[in-house]
Amino acid sequence: MGKVTGLTGNEAIAYAVKQCNVDVVAAYPITPQTIMVEVISEYVYNGEIDAEYVCVESEHSALSACIGASLTGARVFTATASQGLALMHEILYVASGLRCPIVMGVANRALSAPLNIHGDHSDMMGSRDCGWIQIYAESPQEAYDWIIQAFKIAEDHRVLLPVSVNIDGFILSHSMERVEILEDGDVSKFLPPRKPFITIDPTKPITVGALCLPDYYFEVKFQQIQALKESFNVIREVNAEYETLAERKYGFLETYAMDDAEAAIICLGSTAGTAKAVAMDLRSKGKKVGVIKPWVYRPFPEEELIKAVGDVKAIAVLDRACSFGAPFNALCSDIIATLYRHGKDLRVFNCLYGLGGRDITPNDLKIIFEEALEVAKTGKVKEYVKYVGVRE
Repeated sequence: MGKVTGLTGNEAIAYAVKQCNVDVVAAYPITPQTIMVEVISEYVYNGEIDAEYVCVESEHSALSACIGASLTGARVFTATASQGLALMHEILYVASGLRCPIVMGVANRALSAPLNIHGDHSDMMGSRDCGWIQIYAESPQEAYDWIIQAFKIAEDHRVLLPVSVNIDGFILSHSMERVEILEDGDVSKFLPPRKPFITIDPTKPITVGALCLPDYYFEVKFQQIQALKESFNVIREVNAEYETLAERKYGFLETYAMDDAEAAIICLGSTAGTAKAVAMDLRSKGKKVGVIKPWVYRPFPEEELIKAVGDVKAIAVLDRACSFGAPFNALCSDIIATLYRHGKDLRVFNCLYGLGGRDITPNDLKIIFEEALEVAKTGKVKEYVKYVGVRE
């Protein structure tokens, strides 16, 4: 048995990283992620963790240092947010292309301009096709649990891909909640030292990141596609093993009150907690509504989504990042594509909300549920993309 403590999302991730016995951490501070790496640097300074903390001059350098360390066989962690992730963008693709199992904590934040330090998903959604496994947590507890699982998923030789664990900036990064912490020894048994598939060694020179022109580049990318597909099996295995250890169940997505739901909300991250509370209230009044919360966004869990949707008649998909000029925003586009591919003919509308940290209230969610129920009843969508809480 572990212990119960109070931790913010940033602190929960830092504590999990300490228990995972990382070898190298390289990061550059940026609000609202700063505390995450500050706490880890204190662990290193105090000797609580035998790791090398590499101070760098930018996020581009941070992830570059992580790649070098990962190629030597080290277990590696970094963290960032917003403009920092944007500055990493070039190197995100290098990390996945070189099959470096780096784990990164992201305290999601809006992108400039205008300058804004508060939470939305613009940063990670802007890099959603970078070849990383991407996970969204609803709470500090989930962030803690997913970090531990993320290393095991990333380092599995069937995967060997980097993983990001996302938490909503300030809403989770700076909010203290109850977190159940595992014993150090139990985490070490679950996650033994990394066994690298290939390492760089000056005494045995190899070429890494060589020029790769049309005759082989496509095959390299195809291998990444196959690795992401294989990660489905690995994620399932790791989730099952972690449930045995922690007695907390994870998967590709979580459902709430979906058994007989006529209408549902699908959303990522902390908003799901509020949506579940509103759904519970509406259920007490006889309204059949439910919530689907994807934990894993990449690879996208098509089969699990189709199973979760069941016989629901209408879905409101909530996006916290804007795909400018696109028919729908990113999450909704994935949902609609999945439903079409699997022959599901049900009504879907998209709600863009919370940009720059703007609150989404229980009343906002109640209105969305009510509209979804009306769409389920009539089969007619009045507005395919709604802008929740914006002043026009």
